[in-house]
Amino acid sequence: MHTIDTTAPVVVGLTTQIDAPLATVWSVHTDVDDWPTWNTGIDQARLDGPMAVGTSFTWLTHGMSITSTVRELVPGRRIVWDGTVQGIVGIHVWTFERTEDDGVVVRTEESWSGAPVEAADAAADELTTALRTSLQSWLDRLKARAEQPA
Repeated sequence: MHTIDTTAPVVVGLTTQIDAPLATVWSVHTDVDDWPTWNTGIDQARLDGPMAVGTSFTWLTHGMSITSTVRELVPGRRIVWDGTVQGIVGIHVWTFERTEDDGVVVRTEESWSGAPVEAADAAADELTTALRTSLQSWLDRLKARAEQPA
């Protein structure tokens, strides 16, 4: 099982409850090519093949072009990807758990390591804040999109 780097200088974990069926939440989240239509933090996104372990996707967010690779995929339950941009190694874990009322608890954890993050503690603090803000926005937008009436 792949996990974030818990020893990285930047580590953020967040959780949200989405009042939508698991199949809907999973579909919205894993349709990489559609991300820019609902996640305003992502300008472009393209999956390079089927959603599967080893498949890469390229996305543009906050002016950075990132190529990420799917490292673990348990349909409807868990997806892990990683990627490196500007010397920062990011590992991102998403888990999805159905609730008793047919909603979903979504957990996201991400770590950033590498020379730019490890260079100064102040930079790590700023980057942690930026990552937390970005992930909260992603969760909020995922929730809004998945809860939209069909």
